[in-house]
Amino acid sequence: MSETRDETAGTSSTSTGDGSAGPDGAGAAGTAFHDLDAYVALPRLSGLVLSPDGTRLVTAVSTLDPKRTRYVTALWEVDPEGRKPARRLTRSAKGEASAAFTAAGDVLFTSARPDPDAKDADDEPVPALWLLPADGPEARVVADRAAGLGGVRVAKDAPVVLVSSDVLPSAKDAETDERLRKARKEKKVAAILHDAYPVRYWDHDLGPESPHLFTADLGADVVTPLAGTADPRLELRDATPDARSALVEQGAAISPDGTTLVTGWTVPRARGDQRSVLVAVDVATGERRTLVEDEGADLWGPVVSPDGRWVAFGRETVSTPFEAPRLSLQVVPLAGGEPRTLGEGWDRWPHDPVWLPGSDGLLVLADDEGRGPVFRVDLASGEVTRVTSDDAVFTDVQVSPDGRTAYALRSSYEAPAHPVRIDLARATETGEPVAATALVSPAATPKFPGRLTEVETTVADGRRVRAWLALPDGASGTDPAPLLLWIHGGPLGSWNTWSWRWNPWLLVAQGYAVLLPDPALSTGYGQDFVQAGWGAWGAAPFTDLMAVTDVAEARPDVDATRTAAMGGSFGGYMANWVAGHTDRFRAVVTHASLWALDQFGPTTDAAYYWQREMTQEMALENSPHRFVEKIVTPMLVVHGDKDYRVPIGEGLRLWYELVSRSGLPADDEGRTPHRFLYFPDENHWVLTPQHAIVWYQVVQAFLAEHVLGRSDVTYPEVLG
Repeated sequence: MSETRDETAGTSSTSTGDGSAGPDGAGAAGTAFHDLDAYVALPRLSGLVLSPDGTRLVTAVSTLDPKRTRYVTALWEVDPEGRKPARRLTRSAKGEASAAFTAAGDVLFTSARPDPDAKDADDEPVPALWLLPADGPEARVVADRAAGLGGVRVAKDAPVVLVSSDVLPSAKDAETDERLRKARKEKKVAAILHDAYPVRYWDHDLGPESPHLFTADLGADVVTPLAGTADPRLELRDATPDARSALVEQGAAISPDGTTLVTGWTVPRARGDQRSVLVAVDVATGERRTLVEDEGADLWGPVVSPDGRWVAFGRETVSTPFEAPRLSLQVVPLAGGEPRTLGEGWDRWPHDPVWLPGSDGLLVLADDEGRGPVFRVDLASGEVTRVTSDDAVFTDVQVSPDGRTAYALRSSYEAPAHPVRIDLARATETGEPVAATALVSPAATPKFPGRLTEVETTVADGRRVRAWLALPDGASGTDPAPLLLWIHGGPLGSWNTWSWRWNPWLLVAQGYAVLLPDPALSTGYGQDFVQAGWGAWGAAPFTDLMAVTDVAEARPDVDATRTAAMGGSFGGYMANWVAGHTDRFRAVVTHASLWALDQFGPTTDAAYYWQREMTQEMALENSPHRFVEKIVTPMLVVHGDKDYRVPIGEGLRLWYELVSRSGLPADDEGRTPHRFLYFPDENHWVLTPQHAIVWYQVVQAFLAEHVLGRSDVTYPEVLG
């Protein structure tokens, strides 16, 4: 990107292009962002794994099924050298996931595709573990359980595989588990009897089953079975028979020699609270020992060093209503000992650590000023150095056996996830960050209908508040674009990379300038920036948003007379707060939003966490529902019934209070300018392709009606 200076806005900006289309028109016609059917059909990459010898990369690509109603994922191989085109490895109607390489270079994955050797056909097949030989075209099942398998890990130096699978609480073996499942299914029993909290998570109920970790020896008889014999199956051993709910949403790792697995372990506490500790399990005996327990923090995401000596993990302090959490990277000897913090004093939140082959350091990721670079952390000194210079976010980092190269998926607001190569050797030799090199991706980067820039301002307490601004081609002083303020969720997050769900380019294609700000509580700007909004959501986060919106509206290519605000989750909360505290916007869209905080707190799926967030007094002071009478802006409310993070009661109450008590109530005939888009079978997000299309169609129509003042607006015919 080239650095420029925006004199009108009084802020520094970076620009990536220009164009000539009008702000209310279709823009640069022909992009996938002008056609929602074309947009949902774009291939989507996720995950990346590198073979032990460093010669093969595998990623997953999701595409629409023939009916265009769901996504199906296939595995593709990418050339690490960037010369050969990507090639497809798997194909099935059910799709594939959880790819991992064995030491011999075979690919393990999970899939619910039909098993040719299955004893009984199942109307609802579950994922089994498949093996695709490095030198063979056919994959075969090597392990299965009635509950399905997932989370595949392979020991680096031993033929040991680690998988996860759910187990019913009274089942002592696989046969009993299968019998009980069959009985529940045949009798159509869905009831769950709980004796502990929580009872659900995000979009699914917890129980009666719970996740366990299983190990198996990947012997030669399984990898290369003899001709004429039935394909042998792995003997799965339950390494965590007493897990109960301890492994819900926990990550696990296995030592290079395959003798020890390490995992986060949730410990229930009094009054519905819980803590997450780190445990090590002896694979041979099943003996479990606590590796790290920290009364003041939750511990998660362990990874074992290549030499088997160290475990790196994340530590998040238990927040209070007065102090925000702090995230750090720690290491502890696998044999046991005192943990220590790496990167002490580094004012960022590291996550997803990956060991370097020499076990002398790690690569980590962290939000940073609207980006997500790769950083190197030295094991001995704890020193942190930046590795990548790209204006992008990296995920799924993999390191070559010689430690000279890393591979990752890179994404930004200018490109969805695609595979890249990072020259670690050069970054080490020069001491300077390097730009990653794109590899040949299975999916092409789509053409965009606009250009990307940045704006920023300084608020009253001296903090710098910045935002991405996506502008339609041709927006100018003579033809300014209407503005959409889009507020991110979290609230501990950042607008720093591509999102298939929250994509600004779809609104840019409709002629809007889309502002993506990071207000107080956002990550990537230091602990003080988070603390500035902690326990006071309606204070600094709101004033930050208004301040950076002022900057955007001062630009000559933005029309300050035609504006809207939108957000989801915490962003929806802020949209509700905005609606009750200013009439500067012509329309407000609020998705999966918090409305009455006293109601939300005890009903969310993780109420124990909410208790750490705000006191009852704070919740009342910052609750948007208290200001419903002041709302004079038309609002579009969107909510899914399967949303357990922000339960549907929030949307229902918001809708009723809008039409009965807002400054724009329903008239004597029940008519109202507000709208409620309800999804009975969607969750916190709207994930199915056709529902995503409906979501954007309704949002676009609502904005066109109220922001652009169009009288010819129609809503999707499919809604009836």
